[in-house]
Amino acid sequence: MVKSLRGMNDILTPESERFLYFIENACKIAKNYGYEYIETPLLEETSLFKRSVGESSDIVGKEMYQFTDKGGNDVCLRPEGTAGVVRAFIEKKFDKAGGVKRFYYHGAMFRYERPQKGRLREFHQFGVESFGVQSVKEDATVILMLKDILDFFKIDYELELNSLGCKECMPDYRKKLIEFLDKNSENICEDCKRRRETNPIRVLDCKNPKCQEIYKNAPLLSDNLCITCNEDFSKLKKILDDFNVKYKINPKLVRGLDYYNKTAFEFISTKIGAQSAIAGGGRYDRLVEFLDGKPTFGIGFAMGIERLLELIKMPENTRVGYYIGALCEEALDLSFQIAQNLRKEHKTIVSYEKKSLKNHLKQADKQNIKYCICIGEDELKQDKIWIKNLETKEENLLDTSEFLGE
Repeated sequence: MVKSLRGMNDILTPESERFLYFIENACKIAKNYGYEYIETPLLEETSLFKRSVGESSDIVGKEMYQFTDKGGNDVCLRPEGTAGVVRAFIEKKFDKAGGVKRFYYHGAMFRYERPQKGRLREFHQFGVESFGVQSVKEDATVILMLKDILDFFKIDYELELNSLGCKECMPDYRKKLIEFLDKNSENICEDCKRRRETNPIRVLDCKNPKCQEIYKNAPLLSDNLCITCNEDFSKLKKILDDFNVKYKINPKLVRGLDYYNKTAFEFISTKIGAQSAIAGGGRYDRLVEFLDGKPTFGIGFAMGIERLLELIKMPENTRVGYYIGALCEEALDLSFQIAQNLRKEHKTIVSYEKKSLKNHLKQADKQNIKYCICIGEDELKQDKIWIKNLETKEENLLDTSEFLGE
């Protein structure tokens, strides 16, 4: 028997209902904020992610589904959503047109890592990307949108904030951090030694308990911000305070990707085990330029949908639609005709076999249908149909013409 690959799962009812419920309402909230939908390819050139995510990242170094296609191209399945959206933004020349563009997306991403609860090799993300706005109010707006999405689904969270500085203040901080790492080089893990050479700030995100103990004494970005970054971070905190958004400052929050600067944020849940981040994002004012576009301000977030599904509280499952069943062979064609007419506006399920009234009612109830229609010999003679409201238990005989659009 052929089975699905490890870390790649089917999404079936009832989880699929929860999945679609999330997509539908997250998209609606994004639209309310003025965002438009974008769909990017699953397959991209590998160089896109090496240049954007960074070769020092675990995604590029260890986790990408990378291969050479039949045309000899080095390609990979997308491991995250932002780089593809930025590529499309540049390719369609939005960077040269100027102005503001805001996109939302959802779809499958792929990373070759050890599968665990809420973390699969094929997983789905919902995210947004905003281009062309320098104001810190855009940072606040993106955070408020993400808060609205989590609030809609009644998901409990904590918000963590940090500033990653900019090209003015980051070099001095980087120098101080490298000096600190050199003093402790004998005690830090091999991954941190590698990151020291490529992207030192990412050592702060190391999960090794021994390293984390050492980094308690590491220099902090928040103590080394330039005047502009400090002012922007203060403005962001004030806006969130004005909207009664609770948060805490995490000076070790660095995000896992190389392209972030200034604002970084994560929404944390305490209800999904050790992997507690359910959504995160930040500002990336240099990424468009890194990918050969015109320098453009950018900010966005992404959230892993599978990690959220178990936290989403679904609304009460109300009965909807029609079930149509025949009690005799002669009623099968009419049942099918009525079903096709009702399907123009209503969820409709039709049985292709004659059954007893009891069996039809049982099937309708099992599928949470509101109205059960049954047609037998007596109904055919009278040109009527029998219908029962399974919520109120009310029964009626109605003219067949009412269900044939006549």
